[in-house]
Amino acid sequence: MSYIQEHRKTAECVFCQAYEHADDPESLVIYTGLKTFVILNRFPYTSGHLMVVPVQHVSSLDDLDDETRTEIMELTNQSLLTLRQVYQPEGFNLGMNIGEAAGAGITEHIHQHIVPRWGGDTNFMSSLGNTRVLPEMLADTYHRVRAAWPG
Repeated sequence: MSYIQEHRKTAECVFCQAYEHADDPESLVIYTGLKTFVILNRFPYTSGHLMVVPVQHVSSLDDLDDETRTEIMELTNQSLLTLRQVYQPEGFNLGMNIGEAAGAGITEHIHQHIVPRWGGDTNFMSSLGNTRVLPEMLADTYHRVRAAWPG
């Protein structure tokens, strides 16, 4: 709750900041690869909502080299495997929103969302109250996913 109350928009990229402090659990970085990293979404749609982010600060998939695009897909797959183990979801939403018109909340640094889903996981709070209800705290999600991540 303190993050939401104290959050201020900054000119610095939240993904670049997180990567710089990847060893700090507060960064929510689960894993760092050679060209990408996996991070928990600070404002998740569901528990376990991960993102795979290239280290390179670019706004479009076509600005990345082949190795980075490949690593994004490999870490997306590892995210699916890990989230299946930890949460046993019934499905997933995967995707990138490229550009403001496509719904990107952070337009300047591309990222792939991995969102675990369960039947009935949206309820009246989301629909009528415009509020998300999560069954666990972000710190708990971080520790559960990080512990299950291989290596």
